[in-house]
Amino acid sequence: MRLGIVSDLHGNLPGLLHAIALMGPVDRLVCLGDAINQYRFSNEVVAELRRRDALTIWGNHEASFFGREGERARRADWIDPELLDWLAGRPRQIATELAGRRLLLTHATADPGDFTYLYPHSPAFPSLGEVEQDILLYGHTHQPVARQLGSTLVVNPGSAGQGRLVGDGFILSCATLDLADGAAEIHEFRLTPDSA
Repeated sequence: MRLGIVSDLHGNLPGLLHAIALMGPVDRLVCLGDAINQYRFSNEVVAELRRRDALTIWGNHEASFFGREGERARRADWIDPELLDWLAGRPRQIATELAGRRLLLTHATADPGDFTYLYPHSPAFPSLGEVEQDILLYGHTHQPVARQLGSTLVVNPGSAGQGRLVGDGFILSCATLDLADGAAEIHEFRLTPDSA
């Protein structure tokens, strides 16, 4: 079973579509949160995730949007109410078993209410390997990583919506994960006027 993994789309439909094309055929699409911007819904991105039956969780942007501070943003008359309800119904975390592997899908840390940024150089980064899962998938930092921490493979696809500054431009990224052999691959890309 091959997973396609995206995170931190922030309403960027061209970024999502480019990532999907770059990853090639996958058995299941995973979105690790922040599909939308904090106070701006994206009918197009949410529709694409729902159409593909993506395993989708909330990030800190969904938590803000669906929280008290997002009440005004949720009342925008252009928002498709079915898509709003679909995203509102997504969990903050998913613990599941796929192809005989135990996975935890989370946005930032193993605690679904904690949005601490855990970069590979962060002193607390090794704590991600302390979960009782074979694989932990997380996002939030926009920094891709695929690293074995003890018995847990930790994968962050980076961001397919808001790239990180590298050299002379911004790099977007996504990841694929082959559950049969546990091999994760990071795919980096730039959006050009032809690809957007």
